[in-house]
Amino acid sequence: MKRNLLLLLAILIFGAGYAQTKVMLPEPDKTGGMPLMEALSKRSTDRNFTGKALTQQQLSDLLWGAWGINRADGRRTAPSAVNAQDIDLYVFLPDGAYRYDAGEHALVLVAKGDFRDGVCTQAFGKTAPVHVVFVSDLTRLRGNDEQQKRITAAADSGFIGQNIYLVAASEGMKSVVYHGGIDRTKVAELLGLPATSWPVCGQAVGF
Repeated sequence: MKRNLLLLLAILIFGAGYAQTKVMLPEPDKTGGMPLMEALSKRSTDRNFTGKALTQQQLSDLLWGAWGINRADGRRTAPSAVNAQDIDLYVFLPDGAYRYDAGEHALVLVAKGDFRDGVCTQAFGKTAPVHVVFVSDLTRLRGNDEQQKRITAAADSGFIGQNIYLVAASEGMKSVVYHGGIDRTKVAELLGLPATSWPVCGQAVGF
């Protein structure tokens, strides 16, 4: 009996918060939010963050709105070239870096630790509670022209980034996309990316 109580206590302690191997996110609220035209009117770029954390529900809604599955055939909330779905989203939180698994609507732990100000070299790197990094697996794109693949990856990232902007506006949050202020070498090393994966840009979200 005592052993069972200790085991239960360990599960409760180590299972709390985001720092788990896999975190199942709450079901996204697909009926909430402000009207589209109002969200568009409020969409803006803002680099000033308070550091206030997002709730798991807000993070769930943000990631599903960004690049979640919205149809039975596995297609997403944002388009991609010939439905290549070349973009993977990596979420940097104060306690770790996670990959967004759209199929399970979950966060999969990649590395423990706070890497936000290493990934983003700009002043808001540490104050924004969430950084989403867009990584393109270039092998999923057609053709052999490397430059054209990167142009396609940038376009696909842009669609996802706009979705994040609109969800942020709807939730009263701030957001900014950065591509010059991302340390691609550090991102690749931290995430263990192969040479065929390209960190396109990052996007900070918070209050």
